[in-house]
Amino acid sequence: MSRTRTSSSIALIALTLAGGLIAVTPVLAQQAQAEQGRRPASTEERAAYGRLDPLARSVFWSREMEINPADPVAGVKLAEALRQMGQHEQAASIGQQVLVAQPANVEAMLEIGRAHIARGQAFYGIGPLEQAKALAPSDWRPLSLLGVAYQQVRRADDARTAWNQALRLSPDNPEVLTNAAMALMTGGDAGGAETLLRRAVAQPTSTLQMRLNLAMVLGLQGKTGEAEQIIRRDLPPEAADRNLEWLRNQTRPAATASVATDAASPALVRTWSSLQGQ
Repeated sequence: MSRTRTSSSIALIALTLAGGLIAVTPVLAQQAQAEQGRRPASTEERAAYGRLDPLARSVFWSREMEINPADPVAGVKLAEALRQMGQHEQAASIGQQVLVAQPANVEAMLEIGRAHIARGQAFYGIGPLEQAKALAPSDWRPLSLLGVAYQQVRRADDARTAWNQALRLSPDNPEVLTNAAMALMTGGDAGGAETLLRRAVAQPTSTLQMRLNLAMVLGLQGKTGEAEQIIRRDLPPEAADRNLEWLRNQTRPAATASVATDAASPALVRTWSSLQGQ
């Protein structure tokens, strides 16, 4: 597919999600009808769409599934795009459809787990993630996600065990370290969270979000100078100012007491958001 054709196709795309069903614009529907019977996209086309935003990817992979409903790659990619758009229930549903065709598809199980964690219903993701762990015992990802899911359903000991197992498979993995650190933060152990996050950000594959998590943990401990240095290095001035103001609000005496005792506090909400992003 040429760049011109790809761009013009993307420009026509619009997507709404209602009642768990995907609806497309009349223009896209007409285009789909015109393309009935065509073959699935080439490897190059799929790679090109993989670099686009979740909306464009959701429409593309939905069309690929229409061409071949048993295509497991299309199903997993569609579930991922829907999850990234915040359509968590639909993402889990698509993942389940993939498992109907391929009951041992580990990637689909992982997406189902991620979707349920992201919608705050991790209990329903534990089964698929434990199955993925059994099918792929050398893969650290099911264990990392299981740690998040266990923590969300208040199985802290199981969460620590899962993360320790993941780190044995992938030592100093920044995603696992970050998940474990955020769990410590929600439990009030900011010092332990700081230690793990420093290990995470020292890895070459660490991300911006991991560095901002470290800044958050430092700021909540009153280490505002170092936190500000990290934030101002990684964010434009306006965004940095907003984050620093949030940290200042959290480190005031009343807010600090709330962070330590209130599971619904803004700090813990942000921490859970970080967990869900891994």
